[in-house]
Amino acid sequence: MGSFKGHLLPGTLFLAIGVWHIWSTIVRYVSDPKGFRVRVWNPVPWFGGRVKHLELYVIAGGALIDFCIELFYSTHLKFLVNGVLNPSHMNDFEHAGMLLMFLIFGVVALLNEKTRYISLPEGALCLIIATAFCSEYLLFYFHSTSHKGLEGYYHLLLVLVIGLCIVSTVAGALIPTSFPVDLSSGISITLQGLWFYQTAFTLYGPMMPAGCLLKDNEIKCRLPDNEVRGELLANFQLFTAVVVILIGAVGSYGIAASRYGHSELKSMHAAENGLQGN
Repeated sequence: MGSFKGHLLPGTLFLAIGVWHIWSTIVRYVSDPKGFRVRVWNPVPWFGGRVKHLELYVIAGGALIDFCIELFYSTHLKFLVNGVLNPSHMNDFEHAGMLLMFLIFGVVALLNEKTRYISLPEGALCLIIATAFCSEYLLFYFHSTSHKGLEGYYHLLLVLVIGLCIVSTVAGALIPTSFPVDLSSGISITLQGLWFYQTAFTLYGPMMPAGCLLKDNEIKCRLPDNEVRGELLANFQLFTAVVVILIGAVGSYGIAASRYGHSELKSMHAAENGLQGN
């Protein structure tokens, strides 16, 4: 069983990185559509480039903090019982293992940028972050914590969103010049962040569906109809999140094109409109 704060922290990290990825991808494309390349992370150009690697520090630092919370704070350092892993904290060990993968990606990407000992192409970094998403997918799909009922449904939808993250990042390695692929990656990461937020506010906050409640560390619904209604509400919430992100992406494209649009972009749009007219 999770908690409100346990979903809010990763949700905030995924949301911030996803929104930044969407905006950066759009700006890079409208600025140079013919020279566009997929990037697994995007440098921050503010303050004269002094915070260029801020995204990687956020990923590595956020993963490290959450890793320490799961492995050290949540377990109270009681790792072993009778010579085996403490069965009471298997959930914490699983989360720590998944977070370790994101920490590894952040560290490898930073070393790739700041040292001469690692020189990986962008496609390799795409596959590394895809591996981290795969570990997250496997964690929530084969969880030692038995997610049942309404809680299980919210986590099932989360698994589907994580699957989109895997597909889009792998596609980034295979199709390194595709703007839609890179944009899809940012959208799927943003959607994952929003869904962590939605899960926190619904299952552990004030948006619990009528007829359901959190009791004895478990989501319980009085009647089957209450649970079905909660699942239908979850579908609507996910649909709303997708619409909000798409509207935000389209609006961001319009703003970026007006501010940073290259002359080639207008020519490309004019050519595409001409082909459609014919």
